Amino acid sequence: MTDFIEQAQARIRAAQASAAPLCIRGGGSKDFLGGEPVGEPLDTGGHAGIVAYDPSELVLTVRAGTPLTEVAATLAASGQCLPFEPPLFGGRATVGGCVASGLSGPRRPYTGAVRDYLLGVSLIDGRGDCLKFGGQVMKNVAGFDTFRLQAGAMGTLGLITDVSFKVLPTPEADETRVFEVPAADAIATMNRLAGQPLPLAGAVHHGGRLRLRLAGNPAAVGAALARLGGETLPDAGAFWAAIREQTDPFFAGPAPLWRLAVRPTAPPLAADGIDELIDWGGGQRWLRSTLPADAVQALAASHGGHASGWRGVDRRHAFQPPAAPVMALHRRLKASFDPAGILNRGRLYPDL
Repeated sequence: MTDFIEQAQARIRAAQASAAPLCIRGGGSKDFLGGEPVGEPLDTGGHAGIVAYDPSELVLTVRAGTPLTEVAATLAASGQCLPFEPPLFGGRATVGGCVASGLSGPRRPYTGAVRDYLLGVSLIDGRGDCLKFGGQVMKNVAGFDTFRLQAGAMGTLGLITDVSFKVLPTPEADETRVFEVPAADAIATMNRLAGQPLPLAGAVHHGGRLRLRLAGNPAAVGAALARLGGETLPDAGAFWAAIREQTDPFFAGPAPLWRLAVRPTAPPLAADGIDELIDWGGGQRWLRSTLPADAVQALAASHGGHASGWRGVDRRHAFQPPAAPVMALHRRLKASFDPAGILNRGRLYPDL
């Protein structure tokens, strides 16, 4: 894969010299996310394949253009998985896009996010230099966790080339129970259970129904199910996959779709003209609303969070800008990694 690295370095250096933006792209599954893509495509699809995998050490190193479906199949053959459940988006999602977007599935509040499973990242910065942060072992402080900055950076800090993940065994038992409760009661229940020693792996409420997923040791799951009661959810695997992949009927509604990160204890946000799906035990709210962008952002801020325009929203409002001190840190990081501002210009914030 030396040819890919050298060609990518040459393209980035030429783009830096002419201040011409480049749009880093893997499978294109997240083209809808963030600001409008700008510049010539820099395709990572040719840089694919698993570099190293040691099931006994729970470590996987893989090239950025590798489809997540290939990663999932390789891990499944050894009874292991990426615990944060990244969306596969029809099989088009790649490892690089997984890290750059920072997207996690329903297990995120209970097992951790993408950044929590990163051990190391190799990338090409905006100068065309190859950088390596972290390593391929779990106890490694090289790079002072700089590699975790790549999670959610939307490719604005560099072209990711290789990633090392910590992986975990796939849970032996996985069961889901359903409860008919209003949203306020569901939020209270999710927060109460989150503080208890239960093998929670998902908690979603929509349409008056709370779905609680438990996964892990069969004895622990069985004991939790006996304690919680509820009705068994038929074909639970399909339901959780639809939430992870955003193919549940809720996501296909006509109104603009917003994703809000708020305090898990925030009250229900549904109101006239707003449909709400509560995920992550209350911490993530999906809203279908025709409210203006500033109103949705203000609503999120009033509950200690922020809003992201997902679909059907003016892409200038894709990510709510942080407070001025935090934005200043973003600009300093951008200047350090990409001084000419050529990589994924405007994908994270319009002026970045």
